[in-house]
Amino acid sequence: MNKGRWNAITDVPNVHVGHVTLHKKINEEDTICTGVTAILPHNQNSFEQKVPAASFVLNGFGKTAGLIQIEELGVLESPIMLTNTFSVGAVLEGTLQHMLQENPSIGDSTSSLNIVVGECNDSHLNSMRLMAVRPEHAQNAIQYAESGPVQQGAVGAGKGMICYGVKGGIGSSSRIVDNEDQPYTVGVLSLTNFGNAHECKFAKWQQEQIDKPDGSVIIVVATNAPVDARQLKRFAKRASIGLGRTGTHIHNGSGDIIICFSNAYTIPHTSNSFTEEYSILRDDTDVMNNLFQAVIEATEESIYQSLLHAETTTGRKNRMISKGQL
Repeated sequence: MNKGRWNAITDVPNVHVGHVTLHKKINEEDTICTGVTAILPHNQNSFEQKVPAASFVLNGFGKTAGLIQIEELGVLESPIMLTNTFSVGAVLEGTLQHMLQENPSIGDSTSSLNIVVGECNDSHLNSMRLMAVRPEHAQNAIQYAESGPVQQGAVGAGKGMICYGVKGGIGSSSRIVDNEDQPYTVGVLSLTNFGNAHECKFAKWQQEQIDKPDGSVIIVVATNAPVDARQLKRFAKRASIGLGRTGTHIHNGSGDIIICFSNAYTIPHTSNSFTEEYSILRDDTDVMNNLFQAVIEATEESIYQSLLHAETTTGRKNRMISKGQL
């Protein structure tokens, strides 16, 4: 299928992505090699103007925050944040501080807030026990978020990640779905930290088995197609097919989690009406099948892109993970 201008999640109009990357050798044992990535669903106030959303847990060995309320209510009301496993709390705190500054009513005259933070374990390269990511890094990632080309590879939350035995990290891709009325865009951003070299369907490298935890992958799917939370759940399930095309066996200790949202319309936090009216796509149309295909293709390529843009990285205990040869 045709790709968007940037071949990235930011081809979906008004989606923004920002990174903060941390890389510093502390001593012979410890190196900070991690970061934060922020994905903003639109350019409005994400609490006041929520978007329909869904998630799908392919394998639940993960510590992502915020999925329970997405599952229950079918809306996203914060940026989607990505980081390492031990920094979920700090990133949630920083994002909360940002949202409280933007919304004085939260926790006062209105309800609380559901923040979504996804994670992967980067402890092979990153001295994760130092918990170097602080709340201000999350705030900065949100502030740095922009449309246009997306930095990929060993950046942001992807700095210390390993995929198929070589350097992984952030990857993104997009597809355009033609429609008589207007084209729709599907964009995907993946944080790749999973798999062994022998599983990879396209590997041109021979890597010895790395003694590390199984790893994880977080896949974020965005679209401007008018769909609801139920249909986005169907998108999320299709993303797992794109992931599987690359060869992963979905290991026991892998947290493989997919989060989907649409910014085709927003759901106001408050309303004077008891009802809401939206126009959404019918399921039994060719365009829905094409959207499924777009999700699968963009997810698969986002994983390739995370490897393609990665760079050889040295982390804690002088461990070096090389860039794979695609």
